[in-house]
Amino acid sequence: MVEDETLVRIDIAMSLQEEGFFVFEASSADEAIEILNAHPEISLMFTDIDMPGSMDGLKLAEAVRDRWPPVKIIIASGHRQLRDDLLPVEGRFFTKPYDHARIIAAMREMLIPSQAP
Repeated sequence: MVEDETLVRIDIAMSLQEEGFFVFEASSADEAIEILNAHPEISLMFTDIDMPGSMDGLKLAEAVRDRWPPVKIIIASGHRQLRDDLLPVEGRFFTKPYDHARIIAAMREMLIPSQAP
């Protein structure tokens, strides 16, 4: 979970933990990269777009796609509206305020291995 607004980050992280997800929290893209380097078991990243630091959430998503291609990505914003097909990476987009149930459902869907015939 990459979100610079502490209360928003804590709120969604708690909700995810209550649903059985193990959550790492970062307040910037730089912190997220450090966590991803230290924890190769991470399979999904949920990031806000507008954050301070060396890159925003869109650039972070691109970096994660290039360096950790198996990691699924959810991008969110309270200031922008994007369609999933217009994201710079394959992923999902959500607006703030977060609908926790929709985010949790999307995460579960993204983490289920594809059932290819």
